[in-house]
Amino acid sequence: MEKFRDLLAGDQITVFDGAMGTQLYAKGIYINRSYDELNLTNPDLVREVHQEYVRAGADVIETNTFGATAHNLQQYGLDGSLRELNITAARLAREAAGERCHVAGAIGPLGLRIEPYGPTSFDEAKEMFKQQISALLEGGVDLFVLETFSDISEIRQALQAVRELCDLPVVAQMTILSDGNTSYGTTPEVFTTRLDEWGADVIGLNCGVGPADVLTAIEKMRAVTDKKLSAQPNAGLPRDVQGRQFYMCSPEYMAKYAKRLIQAGVKVIGGCCGTTPAHVKLISDAVRAVSPRKQRAAAAKPARPARVEELQPADIQVVPLAERSNWARRIANGEFVTTVEVLPPKGCDAAKTLDQIRLLKTAGVNAVNIPDGPRAQTRMSAQATALLVEREIGLEAVLHYCCRDRNLLGMMSDLLGAAALGLRNLLLITGDPPKMGPYPDATAVFDIDSIGLTNMVSKLNHGLDLGNNPIGCPTSFCIGVGVNPGAINLEEEIKRFEYKVEAGAEYAITQPVFDVGQLRDFLKLIEHVRIPVIAGIWPLVSYRNAEFLHNEVPGVRVTPAIMERMRRASDTGKEAARDEGLQIARESLLEVRDLIQGVQVSAPFNNVRYALEVFEALPEFGHRETSASHI
Repeated sequence: MEKFRDLLAGDQITVFDGAMGTQLYAKGIYINRSYDELNLTNPDLVREVHQEYVRAGADVIETNTFGATAHNLQQYGLDGSLRELNITAARLAREAAGERCHVAGAIGPLGLRIEPYGPTSFDEAKEMFKQQISALLEGGVDLFVLETFSDISEIRQALQAVRELCDLPVVAQMTILSDGNTSYGTTPEVFTTRLDEWGADVIGLNCGVGPADVLTAIEKMRAVTDKKLSAQPNAGLPRDVQGRQFYMCSPEYMAKYAKRLIQAGVKVIGGCCGTTPAHVKLISDAVRAVSPRKQRAAAAKPARPARVEELQPADIQVVPLAERSNWARRIANGEFVTTVEVLPPKGCDAAKTLDQIRLLKTAGVNAVNIPDGPRAQTRMSAQATALLVEREIGLEAVLHYCCRDRNLLGMMSDLLGAAALGLRNLLLITGDPPKMGPYPDATAVFDIDSIGLTNMVSKLNHGLDLGNNPIGCPTSFCIGVGVNPGAINLEEEIKRFEYKVEAGAEYAITQPVFDVGQLRDFLKLIEHVRIPVIAGIWPLVSYRNAEFLHNEVPGVRVTPAIMERMRRASDTGKEAARDEGLQIARESLLEVRDLIQGVQVSAPFNNVRYALEVFEALPEFGHRETSASHI
């Protein structure tokens, strides 16, 4: 079989395999154990996964050794098995590969911080990588793939370790966030230039995000290097389905993006988390067409919440909804409310964010929605941002509050503090899992979900803490919850909505609505527990944006008709696509206007002026000048 370095010298496309962990999990291996240990304890299962990818058409399969370095193995008491485990992994992959494909020694981050972010020195890190590399060499790998690195200093030590031990080719892959940079803020242009200088044979991306974000970054990388590029994106972002995390990008969608990535200059293509042999099969087929050579455990169902009215202290008077805030008064009086969702700033300087939000007050928007760590991103706290908005601008904020990051005591403290600071409007959500964000090893609390949180806030409004103890003066929160008319399991979504209403929800905001018929049908199904519903509207900016939302954002469905409109507009140009997306958003708003009691418009890329243009479809906003063209 041709050496891999000789293969790289040609111009053909090389197909890597997909996720190992996804397949092992699907075959019954739960996530609380070391998947690397399976090389020793269940070699037949590991070999079976390799063989499935070989049959799917992969040119390269990776060893099951992503976490097989000393520190990672030590957490499972396996550090003494490092050499045997890696050698065995390489030999298992070699047996499955035969003469049909090459074997890459997979090496991931060490699982600890190196200088200057931690106590481990560069030399110590390099020696740790050498231990694994030596064993993989003994097992007979053809190349190395360094994958899912965020710190360029760490991947440099891994690359140097390989170079000091052998001359095999190295595929060096970083992982990025949805903003296109690593979690350390390193841009694709910078890490690509560095990896080129340091001698990587192939430079690429894997994990972290889906194919749309990877494509955007690859386009930037191509401009700064002549080295071959690789791309192994996740199958989108995970979606929660009855308490389990599923990656929703179909094999067809991944294959479509494989072609786009190749057109952008990628020569090595594959998949990461969520990709399966079915994905690789269609990716391989797509490659052949353009080149002659190529989670969380199930959660218990929520308990029905207690009726807090029966427990209310005798001397407590619940503040009527209409008296809690202007936002609450409008909802209580049946007025049509307007709001725009604006992300908190990434750093501690909120000046630019506040300048954007001032435009909302000038335009007459009723409130600004402040998300709480959306997609598990690290930003200024939503509570602090909301307080700055209300105090410095005088516009009411709807504070998103999620269950992910705080235990019961922390949530109780936060909510009492928010009440003392004068924040009144809440949108209660469960929260995205940390794996979606820049710190996937961060722990998620989830003591309760959004149903339990609704119950907690309702108790506070009735003068009780979660343990039904009097707190004195009751809080006066206006309680909102999220709802998804396009949920995969609609029966479960309706049941959860019923529980939220019973727990004390007073209004609901939907996921972005692109299918008006779907919303209409959903509203009929919840008529028996109907509370004021505010529809989410997302003005699209491009066909790629529409594809991303439909395939990679949990809970969002873009109709085929809208997808086709955006495709045609995008073929004309960026401005045409933006105008078409704006027109679609206005049409959607007018279509749902009589079904709902308000609208929340998302601001794409935090462009508030663009969001404001959507409101021009409403007569009361038509005379205001809010055009994004004046930016």
